[in-house]
Amino acid sequence: MFARIKKSGRHEYLQIVANHKERGKVRQQVIATLGRMDEMRAKGRIETLIRSLARFSQAPPGEAQGGQPSAAWLRKTIQDYVAGAPENRMGTQGAEPIFDSPLVGFSNGADPLYDEYVRHIGAFYMTPRAIFRRAFPEAGEVEAEELTVVSWILPSTAATRGDHAAESRTPCERWARTRHFGEKVNDALRRQVVQCLFERGIPAVAPVLAPFWSRSDQGLWAPCSNWSERHAAYAAGLGTFGLCDGLITPVGKAIRSGSVVMRLRLPPTPRPYRDRHAYCLFFSRGTCGKCIPRCPAGALSHAGHDKQRCLQYTEKAMNAYLKTRFGIDTYACGLCQTGVPCTDHIPRPEEGE
Repeated sequence: MFARIKKSGRHEYLQIVANHKERGKVRQQVIATLGRMDEMRAKGRIETLIRSLARFSQAPPGEAQGGQPSAAWLRKTIQDYVAGAPENRMGTQGAEPIFDSPLVGFSNGADPLYDEYVRHIGAFYMTPRAIFRRAFPEAGEVEAEELTVVSWILPSTAATRGDHAAESRTPCERWARTRHFGEKVNDALRRQVVQCLFERGIPAVAPVLAPFWSRSDQGLWAPCSNWSERHAAYAAGLGTFGLCDGLITPVGKAIRSGSVVMRLRLPPTPRPYRDRHAYCLFFSRGTCGKCIPRCPAGALSHAGHDKQRCLQYTEKAMNAYLKTRFGIDTYACGLCQTGVPCTDHIPRPEEGE
């Protein structure tokens, strides 16, 4: 169960609501309407109710904030899951992990960046509010400010980065396994986060697992999709874009990313940058460009990233190669993400020389 504000006419009412699943869909049932928000605030009844309920809480310190999950709890939930997930294994001999410990950040659903993405990418691109309303039509009016997007970065391991940096034309086996099995880990993590929030009365949706997520051939940036994990991570202060369009993070750009949209207000992570290319030495310093010769498809140049050429090489030629070479039906390349200054950290200015 959880509390929500329901607007009716000129007034807002505080309600206790419970989620339940019906035929695979999340439904909400109003347990009680506690009163008008303005009257309850004026009489201090909300604080009294919180103090009263807190007496019965057995949550460990830091797990809850005002009776609801906190950012610290959600970050720990994500990191603990990746550390212990049986899916986070290369699938070869031993128990070699696919990913190291993730980075986690938060952005508010009303962040102006999301509207800017729609203007920049295309009208088909979805904001957190549009996604939530599509996933939970029965929830009624939901304001963007009520929503938080949690984003995470899954760093590849040093062994994977090292093997891949030694290649010049095709992916190494660890990289192929990270792309294929690693995305299964990412999907499992998305579901785990949604489930953990659902168990605490917080409705949530993983956009890329939703039936309405889709790729698009529209606009200047095609091929693209109606929700980008990297753009959500940028909004959450986790990294900026490079010449190859990869996200450069504090743990580099040899990463996978994911996100979940939830109806819970959590403080957004500060963005330590103002420019979308702040961490890329090519754009910020006019140097580097070391990812250009790393591209076997010739899809990178000083003019930028040729997405169509990249797509043809990665999803067509490399799919056939990886099935034959490693018996893995996936597509991958990513050579531009290793063997470069931003492989595993934000590059220093001198590294671009």
